[in-house]
Order: sequence, then C-alpha cells, then structure tokens
Amino acid sequence: MSSNEKKMTRKQRKIIVIILGIALFLLMSFTIHKSVEYDKGSSEYYGLTKQEEKAKNGIIVFCYHRILKNNLGVNLSRTLSTNSQLHDFDVPLNHFKEQMKFLHDHNIKVISGAEMVKMTNSNKPIKGKYAVLSFDDIDRTTIDNAIPVMKKYKYPFTTFIITGNTGRYREGTQLATWSQLKYAQKEAGSLMTIGVHTNNMHYLTANLVPIFNLPKNYDRFTKDFVKSRQVLLKHTGTYAEAFAYPYGGGTPRISQFLATQHLGWVGTLDSGTVYNNGNGDHSDLIYTPRMIINTNSWPSIREWLAAKS
Repeated sequence: MSSNEKKMTRKQRKIIVIILGIALFLLMSFTIHKSVEYDKGSSEYYGLTKQEEKAKNGIIVFCYHRILKNNLGVNLSRTLSTNSQLHDFDVPLNHFKEQMKFLHDHNIKVISGAEMVKMTNSNKPIKGKYAVLSFDDIDRTTIDNAIPVMKKYKYPFTTFIITGNTGRYREGTQLATWSQLKYAQKEAGSLMTIGVHTNNMHYLTANLVPIFNLPKNYDRFTKDFVKSRQVLLKHTGTYAEAFAYPYGGGTPRISQFLATQHLGWVGTLDSGTVYNNGNGDHSDLIYTPRMIINTNSWPSIREWLAAKS
C-alpha cells in the first residue's frame, strides 16, 4: 500500500468516526430530550410572565446546570441537536460571563441563599432587586468554568448535589467526583454553599413522572433525603440547609415533610421572584421559585433587573 493510500485510509477512518459520533450524539440527544420534558411541562418559554415582570422589588433566583466552553464541538452539537440539555439547560461560557458582568455593571446585589432567607423572613420589606445564583447536579463545567467567573466578582452561590451520583455519567454529562467537589470548596471558600438534590432519586418513570412523586415512594423519599444529608456531611463537613427538587417540584405531602426538616429554603423550577412586603406577606421558601437561565429566559430577566424599582 502506498503512502498516499495509507493517508487516505486514515482520513476515511477519521471521517467515519466523526459521522458515527454525530449519529450517536443525536440519538442520545433525542432520548435525553424526552426524559426532561417534565421539567417545564414541555414549555419552550422559561422567562418571567407579564404579571411577574410587574414586581418592583424582590429576589430572583438563577438556576444553572452546565456552563460550556465555546469550542467547535459544543457549537456543532448545539447546531445539530434538539437535545434540551444543550438548549434549555446548558449555557455557553461567553453568555455566562456576559450575565455576571451585567449583574456587576447594573449594581445588582448578588446575595447568598442564607441572606435571602434572612431577608424574606424578616419584618422588613425587600426593597430593590437582588439575585441568588444556584447550580444543579454539579459537573466539571460548574467547577472549571463558572466558579472562576464568580470568584472574579466575589459572587456567592449555592450548588445542589445528587449525593449518590457523584462521578457518574448521566443525562449527557459527567458529574463531579467528591475530590473535585472538595477542590471546588477550597477554590471558592465562603462563596460556596452546598445543598442536596436527593441522594439517589433523581430520575423519572417510563411515564416521565419523578420517581419520588409516586405515592408509594413517599417513605423511600424521606429516607433518601436523610441519607443525602448524611453523605454530604461525611464528604464535605457540610450539613445541607437547602434542597432543590429534581424536575422542578414535589407533591404537597413531600413539601410538608421538607417543611419539618429545618431547611432554609427549597428550590423549585417555578418562575417568579421572592418577595417580602413587610406586612407579614412574603414568599414561602418551601416553594422557592427559580428561573432556569437560557436564551429564552434571560431577556425577560435582564429587563426586569434593569428596570427601576
């Protein structure tokens, strides 16, 4: 075989591998897209409603999942794939940097979840507009790409960890290991607060119902929640004071259980802002609204934050 023929063979193999990789990715994307439709009831709009935009004061809780670098592979995947993880739950790093810069340039005070709890449960009304940053699941992109940006601005943030799934590959992403999470704690210091996202109940039934919302699994959920705190304490020395629902929300019975667990707040994926009018009327943080940040939701959030109180 001539050298030219060998080069052609290598080139052909490379092309075949690329084609197979794209085909596999698109197949995986369709599967993942179907599995996460529950999050927003298949809604394509994640922004504030017109009624919610009328609020003059309050706290908006950002919900991120992955912050992806802007490289050829990521951009190609976003172009070719209908994967909701890429379009609804993944944010390009340049967009994330622009969003953090926007908060800084518009003097939006970014506060911790603990500060939100204090402000919401006080006797004083919330005046002005604030932001809380939160991240679900926690893969390496949060650690490698998001934390350096938040450190630059000294922004506090909360991470919600699936304590029984660390280090696993699931739903198109490689979750961070405990050693990586400990590194993140060291890098971020007091800026980082850790909450739980169940221990091992972050998945759906074949009918796209969160497994923990099935009535028969209530006792299993309560045990799973207790274990998630125990595992987190063992690995990080942190006793979680916040919980985030996988897939956006739980049953009234589960909410009642969580209300007895001495949690500061429980994150949902309901849209809206956290408020306190100072007259006893304030948000119930057992149902804390969080806004998924993506290209659909960001314009309405940006507009609300920029508007004068």
